[in-house]
Amino acid sequence: MPRLIPLLLLLLLLLLLSISISFAYPLRTPRSLAPFARRLRPRAPANYDYETRFFQQRLDHFSFADQPPFQQRFLVGSATAGWGRGDPIFFYCGNEGDIEWFAANTGFVWEFAPRFSALVVFAEHRYYGESMPFGSKERAYKDAESLSYLTAEQALADYAILLTDLKKNLSSENSPVVLFGGSYGGMLAAWMRLKYPHIAIGALASSAPILQFENIVPPETFYDLVSNDFKRESVSCFKAIKESWDALEAQGKEHNGLLKLICGRRNLNNTDALSDWLDSAYSYLAMVDYPYPSDFLMPLPAYPIKEVCKKIDNYAEGTSLLERIYAGVNIYYNYTGTVDCFDLEDDPHGMSGWGWQACTEMVMPMSSSEENSMFPAYNFDFAAYGDECVESYGVKPRPRWITTEFGGHDISKVLEKFGSNIIFSNGLLDPWSGGSVLQNISDSIIALVTPLGAHHIDLRPSTNNDPDWLVKQRESEINLIQSWISDYYQGKKGASNSM
Repeated sequence: MPRLIPLLLLLLLLLLLSISISFAYPLRTPRSLAPFARRLRPRAPANYDYETRFFQQRLDHFSFADQPPFQQRFLVGSATAGWGRGDPIFFYCGNEGDIEWFAANTGFVWEFAPRFSALVVFAEHRYYGESMPFGSKERAYKDAESLSYLTAEQALADYAILLTDLKKNLSSENSPVVLFGGSYGGMLAAWMRLKYPHIAIGALASSAPILQFENIVPPETFYDLVSNDFKRESVSCFKAIKESWDALEAQGKEHNGLLKLICGRRNLNNTDALSDWLDSAYSYLAMVDYPYPSDFLMPLPAYPIKEVCKKIDNYAEGTSLLERIYAGVNIYYNYTGTVDCFDLEDDPHGMSGWGWQACTEMVMPMSSSEENSMFPAYNFDFAAYGDECVESYGVKPRPRWITTEFGGHDISKVLEKFGSNIIFSNGLLDPWSGGSVLQNISDSIIALVTPLGAHHIDLRPSTNNDPDWLVKQRESEINLIQSWISDYYQGKKGASNSM
């Protein structure tokens, strides 16, 4: 009986979590680029002083109809000593969540801004955090009509308008703007540099999977990379996880309908949902396999995959496979040992809008291969995916729209001819790296790739435990940004002298 308790806890706790995940992310893909976090509340960045402001935005930048405006939140760093008119502005393109959360986890921008006497600005993405059209989240998320203005194109227009107005109010129209972003925010930073080159002189796009769309990268890429992260740590751990899905299915059938949720008080009859949450936990562990302890998504130790595999591989004789899996994933969802119950309705970072974005334009096909993946094999089924989007939101996905709007196919030729001053930084432990730019395209479209890097690790606050390769990567980024700013000022000086 004592041995059965961990197994029951696994089934109970993971099923609690899985129901909310399966609802938020139709058919398990595409998952949000920002980790699905719980328990952690947005917090003000330690030692990062800023002022919270609001800016009145148009609801629809691409229509002249009279529509109600909304208030967009943005954070303005306390003016750096010596900052003056014409000095740089470092602008973070907000992701799918509360902007204070991203500000707290983007220490790199705060830390090196003083070297350039740069003003730091973090802008919140519409429909997230406190930047809600129609006055409230309830009204903004009411239906397909109210959500129809939640698009990447509208968000980029928000940023362009905000920057233009901010520079005017600061009487600093000549300030060069450098864009920053990680994950979805990195995609926005790269796209904004391409769409609005007259507003920003360059962009650092960290872990930005701008190629994770239809017929660009193989749909198996993401899960193959997650699986490789576990296999490189321990082949036996990889095999145990691969074998656990059948065991989980059998165990779930045995206890089907017998367990009750503690928090949600719902019947548990869905082993697919349990498998989906385990799938998500492994994926997020791969994303944040940092070389130091972190709490970006959950409180985790350094090299969390190593710790998970230690639990799975080191077991007493007679321990069942699912008991080993329980011990391993416990590193992910309860490393501190303080969690008694998970609230299914909890969304501390306000990321629920991603479900809509995934069902409209951010369609990222993902499959799992039988040969290379530790996950159950399946193929992305667009027809079924579309049906679920219709059921959930009343809309049909447009899988080719993003690449029509921003490009993606033949990316090397396109960026070489039309792009400049973009850094694509990626760590190869990050499963999203497979959908990003991993090779230099020109002298100014640069790929900085680190074999041991994880999800936008370069943007995170520096620590005493940063490995040498990370320190060097950040210095390379700073040097490139310095060259952009120097070229900008040289161009302005030359234009002035020619008059």
